[in-house]
Amino acid sequence: MMPLIVSDEGEEVIVRKVGGSPEVRQHLENLGIVPGDVVTLVSIHDGNVILKVKESRIALNRDMAVKIMI
Repeated sequence: MMPLIVSDEGEEVIVRKVGGSPEVRQHLENLGIVPGDVVTLVSIHDGNVILKVKESRIALNRDMAVKIMI
């Protein structure tokens, strides 16, 4: 497994694990980021990450994004 942020822009990846505190995991789950789902890394700019999750785009800071393992 590796952090989501090492994938290439535009690449579809499968979420394998979501780390962090229970609050962080719950927050990411509320955003639709759960193990087994496919997400697309849209872009990384100045540490901020934009993901396509289902039909939505979500912006995360780097600290949150590194907790998503693919």
